[in-house]
Amino acid sequence: MPASQTISDVQRRALRDHWVLYLVEGIALVIVGASAVALPPLATLAVTLFIGWVIFLKGVVGLLTTFFARRAPGFWWSLLSAALAVMVGGLLLVSPLGGALTLTALLIGFFLVGGAASIMFAFDHRRELSGRWGWMLASGVLDLVLAALIFAGLPSASTWVIGLLVGISIIFGGVALMAMALNARGAG
Repeated sequence: MPASQTISDVQRRALRDHWVLYLVEGIALVIVGASAVALPPLATLAVTLFIGWVIFLKGVVGLLTTFFARRAPGFWWSLLSAALAVMVGGLLLVSPLGGALTLTALLIGFFLVGGAASIMFAFDHRRELSGRWGWMLASGVLDLVLAALIFAGLPSASTWVIGLLVGISIIFGGVALMAMALNARGAG
């Protein structure tokens, strides 16, 4: 690579050369996301089982490494942590609908805390006369409304809300990749 060529030039060229791959990935993500939105209970089940397997396997690996390092400091804490992961992951795998309810409760908490933090952030910016603080306020209020709507729909909301939100997120990611790919194609 000549000294006059910067990394950003190489990256731009690679993006331009491989824009079709990004476009295909974006289209695939939109299809997967639309499937999750169309079948949110199935997507919720899939997400819950995936999280269950990840936590369970983390616990199994933790138990194995803790067993082999039983003379290391913190042995009992490592053992407790690994056993807890095996138990929680196992519960998600054995009872994914109960796990979905628990994950939905965590999601409600996330929206409540995140919404309140966004509102306080907006008010801090308002005091400092920062522009566009209203968008942050609206974002926080939206998070609180989402938390209230999901809570009002419990327990039945737990069967579909995670799948729906994950599907929407995947669709947005796919659309963003497609836009980036089409922009890269035009840059050529």
